[in-house]
Amino acid sequence: MSEKFWDKSYSDKAFVYGKQANRFVQVMSHRLNPRSAVACFAEGEGRNAVYLAELGHDVIAYDQSSVGLKKAQQLAKEKGVSIQVEQKDLTKEMVPANKYDAAVMVFGHVPREKQRFLIHTMLASVKTGGYLILEVYSEDQLAYRTGGPKETAMLYNPIDLLTWFREQKWIHFYYGEAERHEGIRHSGLCHVIQVVVQKQ
Repeated sequence: MSEKFWDKSYSDKAFVYGKQANRFVQVMSHRLNPRSAVACFAEGEGRNAVYLAELGHDVIAYDQSSVGLKKAQQLAKEKGVSIQVEQKDLTKEMVPANKYDAAVMVFGHVPREKQRFLIHTMLASVKTGGYLILEVYSEDQLAYRTGGPKETAMLYNPIDLLTWFREQKWIHFYYGEAERHEGIRHSGLCHVIQVVVQKQ
């Protein structure tokens, strides 16, 4: 999906995925050390980045949509915290390596042939001992029709994720159903893949 697509998607005055952080991010945020440097990938309107900033972390949000990132800064101001934002096409561009204590991504869906690059970029950005936390829709999500892309090629296969993170220390892996109510775009029972690994 293009920058133009996401700019249009986020152009609504309302926050289309809501202002509350993803539930999985909330549950797993306790693993981060105080004042961690955290990169949020494909962060859109900033709900997870702002939540992590509220916990006292130093957060940067990466996304290809300038409209989404502007709303992320708006939300941060509303919540009385500060975040950095940087516009970047994460299917083509790397971010600084070995810089962050954690990388977070929620429903960052890109074409199948670009998923490995995105995951590699996230992994490379984290220092040894740092965490990667992500929740994405699985290919089975198509049958649920409660959010996410409408094409299998934009969804994730659990074997791919297990393979791409095989050399890391596994903290958590889940492949199955979850209830998600996040704005107007994610609503109801869905099928997700959750990953938490520690970089080795």
